[in-house]
Amino acid sequence: MSDPQLKKVLGPVMLWGLGVGYVISGMYFGWNLGLAEGGTLGLAIATIFVIIMYLTFTFSYTEMACAIPKAGGAFEYANRGLGKQLGFVAGIAQNIEFVFAPPAIAAAIGAYLHLLHPGVGYLTFAIGAYLIFTAMNILGVKLAASFELVVTVLAVIELLIFAGVTLPAFEFSNLQQNALPNGYSGIFASIPFAIWFFLAIEGVANVAEETINPQKNVLIGFGSAIVTLVVLCIITFLSAVGVAGWEAVVYPLGSTEASDSPLPLAIANVIDSSHILYKLLIGVGLLGLIASFHGIILAGGRATFEFGRVGYAPSILGKVHSRFKTPANALLVNMAVGIVALLTGKTAGIITIACFGAISLYIISMWSFFALRKKEPALERPFKVPLYPLFPMLALIIALICLVAMIYYNPLTALLFFGLVILSYLYFLIFLDKDKTIKS
Repeated sequence: MSDPQLKKVLGPVMLWGLGVGYVISGMYFGWNLGLAEGGTLGLAIATIFVIIMYLTFTFSYTEMACAIPKAGGAFEYANRGLGKQLGFVAGIAQNIEFVFAPPAIAAAIGAYLHLLHPGVGYLTFAIGAYLIFTAMNILGVKLAASFELVVTVLAVIELLIFAGVTLPAFEFSNLQQNALPNGYSGIFASIPFAIWFFLAIEGVANVAEETINPQKNVLIGFGSAIVTLVVLCIITFLSAVGVAGWEAVVYPLGSTEASDSPLPLAIANVIDSSHILYKLLIGVGLLGLIASFHGIILAGGRATFEFGRVGYAPSILGKVHSRFKTPANALLVNMAVGIVALLTGKTAGIITIACFGAISLYIISMWSFFALRKKEPALERPFKVPLYPLFPMLALIIALICLVAMIYYNPLTALLFFGLVILSYLYFLIFLDKDKTIKS
């Protein structure tokens, strides 16, 4: 009996929409919390190194995605290049990233809608969002990707309008105000928030199996997405902080509590809150959160599906819906875990756990890259990373530095993350590992 197969319907434009959509909420909230740790200069330095990591990682990852277009992404590459044990670790790290990022975004969606409708609790909106977008993903990947493309385009346009409103008020002196409040240690403390700018871009590889001509289109979609995101990151950072300094986009007036809404705080320094443009920008801002929430649910479903399909998780997760040809069971389980995480109310901790999953995934992926180059030199590689071995080596070194810094500044969260990995691995060894040959 053959493995369940996903339907091929995605082209390069939809891949671009997915790649940008997975990430774009990072431009709307969360990154500004890094300013409280490192100030303008600290977060800027961390972001520059993170950009270098993501550029070099993305092109290295694309080589593997084009050569091995499977829904498991990093799990597939590690399993093939490094073997069963590290393949499992890569897969569980990927699943932790994609399962724990959505509840953080759902909390932001719920909080935003609660402001508009105070009579309804934010958790009601957040759980409602989970139900709606999980259902949309079950109904079909083309429907899900088409919606993602539309929402992503609108979210990109809104960021450009935001920059157009705020950049005329930009002053370089605002970037210099208290630029390094906690010294050079602030650079390392702000790393998770720099990563949040780009978290989940690698999700494009998880829909390679559903891509038409993946050997060509994955490269186009991946490459165009990362370039778009780097440009948006730089524009958003400068236009937000350059208006009135970093503290103005971290702390609301008269408050010492950090805000999750940097863009509204920046706009308020330029136009009055009663202005129609202010209300329009704030209203459309919800689209950026929806784009990432919906997109990461889509990618996470594929990652969990592949884990179940090859026997690294209960086989029911590897089933495809008979009518819609989507990983319905994996999507429903991911939603259930996400809602449990959401109910803890620990949004900052959830973000950090997702970042631990991502950075661990990047390290194992680059290790897999070198292993595959050595182990399978004859593997057909429609795209090869430029400047080999510099690009994958840079990505690996920067990712290792980020992991060490994150462990140092977040020891309890690190303990929780590695605890999840170890417990999952023990479950795999005891209940699932029968020393069978894993299907490629």
